[in-house]
Amino acid sequence: MSHVVLAGGVGAARYLTGAVEAFDPATVTGVVNVADDLVLHGLHVSPDLDTCTYTLAGAIDPERGWGLVDETWQAMAELGRYGGANWFSLGDRDLGTHLYRTARLHDGATLTEVTAEITAAWGLACRLLPVTDDRIETRVGLTDDREIGFQEYFVGMQHSIDITGVRFAGAEQARLSPTAIEAITGAEALVIAPSNPIVSIGPLLAVPGLQELIEARREHNVAVSPIIGGAALKGPADRMLRELGEESSVVGIARRYRNLAATLVIDEVDRELAAAVEDAGMRSIVMPTIMNQPGVAAALARACHDITTGV
Repeated sequence: MSHVVLAGGVGAARYLTGAVEAFDPATVTGVVNVADDLVLHGLHVSPDLDTCTYTLAGAIDPERGWGLVDETWQAMAELGRYGGANWFSLGDRDLGTHLYRTARLHDGATLTEVTAEITAAWGLACRLLPVTDDRIETRVGLTDDREIGFQEYFVGMQHSIDITGVRFAGAEQARLSPTAIEAITGAEALVIAPSNPIVSIGPLLAVPGLQELIEARREHNVAVSPIIGGAALKGPADRMLRELGEESSVVGIARRYRNLAATLVIDEVDRELAAAVEDAGMRSIVMPTIMNQPGVAAALARACHDITTGV
């Protein structure tokens, strides 16, 4: 059995915790977005990979949803003393991860290899695979005709400004990770996690070859809607969809994913839209999807696996 998840951000991390609770962790793989990665203070930072790692290790800060619990911030305070850029906070413990990753990449290791070393150090039995070992970057177009990096938009500006477009710089030249190809083609169940469809799932699909792999097995794929009651639980996915001319609803998600997966899991809040989801081209399954109570994520993962395998 293999349970493969297209992943990025907090929603994917929570789903993955349910998957490793529901199944043998060694059979669970996350193929993770790396277009949010940035080089900061000379360090290679991988926000989505780290959020998934820390969440699965039970070490994530539960209030922020990112970084490590019981973190301290002395390095950032000293950086601020010198007038350095500290708009993107890196905790003292978290810095150790970025220092290690940067040194290993400098030594010639791939991001896939370094991620395996980091997850092993945290005692994780599941796999987290960068979608590519090549550098890609999410760039966000603003209404004032500027284009900025995603982290500047998301963290620096607190996603408080309207956008006009999103592109993934370097994606056309990127090569799909061989281990990601192997995981996807061999997956018994493939799940599109409840992640931001534009800037978490979008960069994965922008890497040449991945969308074709996903579409080729559409009937055995399932997506979990990141939009509940017309809104995102966390982050700007709902606003981004509207600003880019799409509908912020489970129906809008169905229109975006209908070529990728046969089934869309929607929350009970959206039960009345189940027929509209099917009219948009996807089967709909209604069940709890808000993973803020014990057992919900595991039940969701089991249901997704059963859907894809026809149980």
